[in-house]
Amino acid sequence: MNAEEEIRRRIADRGTVTFAEFMDVALYWSGGGYYRSTGDPVGAHGDFYTSPLVHPAFGALLSVQLFQMWLLMHRPSPFTVLEMGAGNGLLCRDVAEYSKNLPEGFAQALRYICHDVNSRPGLEKKSAATGECPEVFRLASGGYFGGAGNSPVNLPLVKFCGCVVSNELLDAFPVHQVTMQGGRLLEAYVAVEQGELAMVHDEPSTPQLADRLEGLGVALVDGQTAEICLGLAGWAGMVSEVLDAGFVITVDYGREAEDLYSKDDRPRGTLTTFYRHTQTDAPLRRIGSQDITAQVDFTSVINEGRVVGLEPMGYSTQKEFLQNLGLQGWHRRLTGLRLPQRQTGANRAGMVDLVRPGGLGDFKVLVQGKNVGRPGLWGFQPGASLVESNGLSDFIDSLPAPLMRPDHLDLTRGRDPGAEVQVEGYWPGFAVPGGDEEGRF
Repeated sequence: MNAEEEIRRRIADRGTVTFAEFMDVALYWSGGGYYRSTGDPVGAHGDFYTSPLVHPAFGALLSVQLFQMWLLMHRPSPFTVLEMGAGNGLLCRDVAEYSKNLPEGFAQALRYICHDVNSRPGLEKKSAATGECPEVFRLASGGYFGGAGNSPVNLPLVKFCGCVVSNELLDAFPVHQVTMQGGRLLEAYVAVEQGELAMVHDEPSTPQLADRLEGLGVALVDGQTAEICLGLAGWAGMVSEVLDAGFVITVDYGREAEDLYSKDDRPRGTLTTFYRHTQTDAPLRRIGSQDITAQVDFTSVINEGRVVGLEPMGYSTQKEFLQNLGLQGWHRRLTGLRLPQRQTGANRAGMVDLVRPGGLGDFKVLVQGKNVGRPGLWGFQPGASLVESNGLSDFIDSLPAPLMRPDHLDLTRGRDPGAEVQVEGYWPGFAVPGGDEEGRF
């Protein structure tokens, strides 16, 4: 039974299913959900691409931030990194391989666990095979939430010290869709009408939907549609349960609630679908064969985290986070490496795309901590000076610039190899929303 057949079976039993339940089945159903398919949804032959695929600098700079976290925690061994939604393992491979360039035995202390609904070994196995990271594992997940999209799935792990990482995971959590009609809050359900799947609206399935909006101070106007991810509370609890002490790094596209639920900018919400790199905005079609996603409500991620002991340490755009960690310096050094013109252009384009306004550069980076105090993190501190009295820029300059490998996506294919990538305006800093001068809350 494929995902659509399972949805129709549930509708036949109950009359309708919430959109959250529909989305959960469409993406994670073991009999053919989108993320259970045999093909990789990420890449030139998939439906979208992500930061790790664009350039290994993303994983390398994440490794640098993890290194500082390890130092702040007094060098625990093992230092466990749990990547949830690890996909094809490319980020793990890049972090693990770059860790060998970092001092004080960081690579030997690093233990990396790839957690994903896809149990097949991915690119992370290459790092394990070369011995560049002593411990790399893949942990299969039955999914992230139960059938209604609200109940978290327990992680089969004992408490550890380290960091929980996710990149473009929370945007794929099931969301309830609501709309305001005639002053009444209604929820979207999926039904069958004349043999076809169709959206219908009825009373909310749970008072938690109205409670979430009220708690955020959000008042929808008549005709406005919005998405609510109730699973964020379970996610925060699940993460806190396994993290004895350490950090949580969440990278995703989304906004703070006031902006996300703007009646002027997003009156129809943010739910969208992608198929072969095309935005289709048709969730009831190609069930199990296309991505369904909604922007992340970072205010709720922060609020739900605080409830379970995860304190926000910093929040910024990906552009600022990577810039603070030294991406600009690596970009400048490409010319001096005397690489072939094609290779230089591909690496330059990949680095620039990581911070491109209107694209990956506008993604958000949230770091939360548990039982680690209130340290300043390099990713939120321009001009940080925390590495044995030397500036962070000096430390980064001592490290080799990472270069693309065949597993990464060459964004210059089909372009003039001599064309220069314009970078002016991609690097300026700006104030961190919601934080103090160091990007902390």
